[in-house]
Amino acid sequence: KRLWREARDLPLRAAVALGASGLGQPARPAQLFKAYGIVLPIGLFAWWAMPHMTLVMTPSIDAWVMHRAPGPIGRGDLVSFMLADPVAGPKPVNVTKYALCMPGEPIVMIEKAVRLGQPGNGWYYCHGRLMGISKPVGRDGKALTHWRPGVPHIPEGMIFVGSKHPDGYDSRYYGPVAIDRLTRMEQLL
Repeated sequence: KRLWREARDLPLRAAVALGASGLGQPARPAQLFKAYGIVLPIGLFAWWAMPHMTLVMTPSIDAWVMHRAPGPIGRGDLVSFMLADPVAGPKPVNVTKYALCMPGEPIVMIEKAVRLGQPGNGWYYCHGRLMGISKPVGRDGKALTHWRPGVPHIPEGMIFVGSKHPDGYDSRYYGPVAIDRLTRMEQLL
């Protein structure tokens, strides 16, 4: 019975979809074409624009929407890359960070103990400017190992990436990232 009622009301619902002011009223196709005139351009714009934009789903950077931006990467630029790391998850994820320390720039990590006998935090400095502090343990309780620079400067072809967010997972843990893996980004919103 329910299916029959639905089928019986279908012409009335179609009339409303075609612009009728209510059930049982005559169809007004001009209303439908006005709706198409509004909805279709918006839909086509969204279809074109979405592949050119990236939505940011993390509080570690101050951006919500970004797009690729040509040009060389400079200090402070947003950069995006694929991260394959067990801490980030079983599958590679697209990550966006800031370029904080460039090739050839001096980098220093100072380890400071939080409590006697426990692993300490790593304080990372580039040109004497604090870039971030690594933690020995993540929010989920997993042990984290922080990156220890083997040389006193960022190697050529690499960039130290990160953010000011205290729980950010970045070069403090996995080290500098190769420039050829990075894509320069610009903030839209």
